Amino acid sequence: MAMRVPAFLLALSLGVAGAAFAQEQTPPDWNGQTLGSPHRGGTLRLTADGPGGTLDPQVNYGTQYMQVFVNMYDPLLTFREARGPTGLEVVPDLADAMPTISPDGLTWTLHLRSGLKFSDGSPVRVEDVVASFRRIYRVGSPTAASFYGGIVGAKECLDAPDHCTLPGVEGHLDGTIVFHLAHPDGEFLYKLAFPHAVILPASVSVHDVGNETVPGTGPYRITHYDPEHGIVLERNSYFHVWNPQAQTDGFADRIEYNFGLSDEAQITAVEQGQYDWMLDAKPSDRLGELGAKYTSQVHIEPLLGLYYLAMNVHEKPFTDQRVRQAVSMAVNRHAMTILFGGGAISEPLCQMVPHGIPGADLGLSCPQDLQRARKLVREAGEEGATVTLVVPNRAVELGMGTYLRNVLQQIGFKAQLRPITAGLAESYEQNTANHVQISLSYWFADYPSASTFLDDLFGCDNYHPNSAISPNFTGFCDQHVQSLFERAKTQTDPALAAPIWQDAGHEIMRQMPGAPMIQMKTIDFVSKRLGNYYSTLLSHMLFSHVWVK
Repeated sequence: MAMRVPAFLLALSLGVAGAAFAQEQTPPDWNGQTLGSPHRGGTLRLTADGPGGTLDPQVNYGTQYMQVFVNMYDPLLTFREARGPTGLEVVPDLADAMPTISPDGLTWTLHLRSGLKFSDGSPVRVEDVVASFRRIYRVGSPTAASFYGGIVGAKECLDAPDHCTLPGVEGHLDGTIVFHLAHPDGEFLYKLAFPHAVILPASVSVHDVGNETVPGTGPYRITHYDPEHGIVLERNSYFHVWNPQAQTDGFADRIEYNFGLSDEAQITAVEQGQYDWMLDAKPSDRLGELGAKYTSQVHIEPLLGLYYLAMNVHEKPFTDQRVRQAVSMAVNRHAMTILFGGGAISEPLCQMVPHGIPGADLGLSCPQDLQRARKLVREAGEEGATVTLVVPNRAVELGMGTYLRNVLQQIGFKAQLRPITAGLAESYEQNTANHVQISLSYWFADYPSASTFLDDLFGCDNYHPNSAISPNFTGFCDQHVQSLFERAKTQTDPALAAPIWQDAGHEIMRQMPGAPMIQMKTIDFVSKRLGNYYSTLLSHMLFSHVWVK
């Protein structure tokens, strides 16, 4: 049995991987073109346990396919393709410059670049921009209300999607695009850069496209898709670099993303050079092997992400706040970090916003207190209640889930574990028809604001009963907390928004619809032939930036 990798060994991996990056990274004045590069060409081979849901870029809210879509589609603005905090900056993408904003914050004006084409050869027009924003409501995007509900006419579109006209988005013949907001939104810049705001042809169906692909503007396009086996992406012949900070030409000619291997099998396949990168979390009992034998192929990257226990406030016994608080205080979060792989790649977390999000730290601690937790369960009259904990069926989550099941039993529940295929777990948990009581879940930042954790996971607008796309699948909706969310989002000065988000974070921790567990780092394990490893805080490893020998 392979030993768990010690912290110093993972730190060594990070140091060597960082050195490898420093030697291989593209020069800072790179213009985004790969034509003529000796590294251009070849097939990048990726592997994952299973598919990641719908191919609709305005509907899918999962990290797996969003990491693919960033190479295929573009919003008007986007986050800079850069490492570290610089990757949280917004830059022009399909728009030719940053927006002009009126003094009252209600009118945002941009201009569409000329000469852009979709991957089917059709031109990108202002009509496509207007139709794409209407489609957010008509297709039922999970962020339609929470991100784009402040656009003038959005309420009518949310109430009657089939009749959506959205007067708050205007397109003019000279390429000018004007957004009218009903109230100031200090995060609207980020929302324009979020992947659900990608621009699609106006002719695209206003229904979820499912397993069909739609034309995009990025360097790659899907040429084959089989949800049971994988995706094939090839170059978009109509793509040209307009802003290298937003989109680059891509090194690989072809990207093959295959499904079906377990996390253990994925590691072995990358070790043997059958694949160049694996999606899923690395089992902790393989980390020592990776750190000892494959140091230069391991990349440890910071991550704005967390694991948490989502407790459905509409399902007993978690309808009682005391039970939810008991679960949180029963967990030893240091044990959770060990189960994830150690302190070099994770840390205990006692807030529902990861460290690194500006102005969001609460300074809380969460000491384990089993005795008090048992007392709360008894006071709630729920001792002996049956509880089923849903977890993804990968080795890391199964290990954490087994520990959590034992904790639930220790505080008085009849607890059982229910593993779900990793690629389906998120949609299963989010659908209220499945009556999930509690689940081990994870979430990553949409953009650098506390709202993308607090509002996304616990906002009233993000609870969609009987839908497989319901980020707030705890069903929590508190009007006082919601009013804090709305106040914070209207602040145009982040310094003024920060204390409001902190108040909301404290209230979430008091009512505890979700109990934070750990904040993790990304461990990317790549093949020997993969070079120019490149990762950002929001998009993770960029498939268009890496090359294969």
